[in-house]
Amino acid sequence: MSEAWNRGDEARRAAAADWLVRLQAHDLDEAEALAFDAWLAAHPANAAAYDATLSIALEFEASAAGIADALAAAPARRPSRPMSRTARRGWLVAGGLAAAATVAIAVMPFGGFQTATQTYATAKGEHRSVKLADGSAIDLNAASSLSVRLGAQDRRVVMAEGEAVFDVAADKARPFLIAAGDRTVRVVGTRFDVRRRAGLLSVTVERGVVEVQPSEGAAGRTFRLHPGQRLDHLEGAASVQVSAADPQQVFSWKSGRLIYRDQPLGDVVADLNQQFARPIVIGDPTLAQIRVSGVLVLDDQAAVIRRLALLAPIKALPSGDGIVLRSDPAAKP
Repeated sequence: MSEAWNRGDEARRAAAADWLVRLQAHDLDEAEALAFDAWLAAHPANAAAYDATLSIALEFEASAAGIADALAAAPARRPSRPMSRTARRGWLVAGGLAAAATVAIAVMPFGGFQTATQTYATAKGEHRSVKLADGSAIDLNAASSLSVRLGAQDRRVVMAEGEAVFDVAADKARPFLIAAGDRTVRVVGTRFDVRRRAGLLSVTVERGVVEVQPSEGAAGRTFRLHPGQRLDHLEGAASVQVSAADPQQVFSWKSGRLIYRDQPLGDVVADLNQQFARPIVIGDPTLAQIRVSGVLVLDDQAAVIRRLALLAPIKALPSGDGIVLRSDPAAKP
């Protein structure tokens, strides 16, 4: 019985390693994502095996620079070709899991506790990077506010308003939980963006797997998001929408620019109003529905509006302390 159980555990670890490699692929399709969710739901041990494998992989990734230096200094021969999917799976199952005890020591929270709740906030036009005691990093977009508490059993964030990119340090013993309205985001170790503004929540995943579940008392079901997926949700509603997304587009604000692909002008203006103190107002409600595609570099507000006028048929007029956008039929977007 014990031998059969061990074989079952080995099979789960092998399947977890296969899924970890496959979920990073750019050509992952919806059918495969659904198959992954079905595999997770088939047995509680499957999710545990995947989380353990992901934790080991992320710990290895965090140490990659030091390992590469050590390999470069060693006389051993290195392969001339990139590691294949089969070989990478083999490393995860054999090499990675054989070193699980060492990794566990590295991930266990000897430090990284923060019993007091810390609040971090940014003003309009301000960005801020925060390094947490557990090794996780948070990049806050403009006009954002969140609080953090690192406990012995879990790590908790409350997103009051705004947007932030989270790069979560792997720690399977302490899940990272983000409360955002009536939804809770749960991760072990990954990189993703959470945006909560005016009752609208969106979560976009760049690396790893992120779980979004209803908060206590809220309606709806749990979703697992994979790299290149985005979840959108209106707080108070039971339904959510999951779609494909380009994380680099979503994360573009970190590099001082905003990228849009067929977005309503109203959404663009709402974003700009978080970046600049002088408010921008759309004078004609129908103008807010015009679709915009392009890149806006966030430097001077006047320059940004001039670039916006190249992407949409608008003209900007000063009005009191703000700026009003009106339709310009003569413009050629």
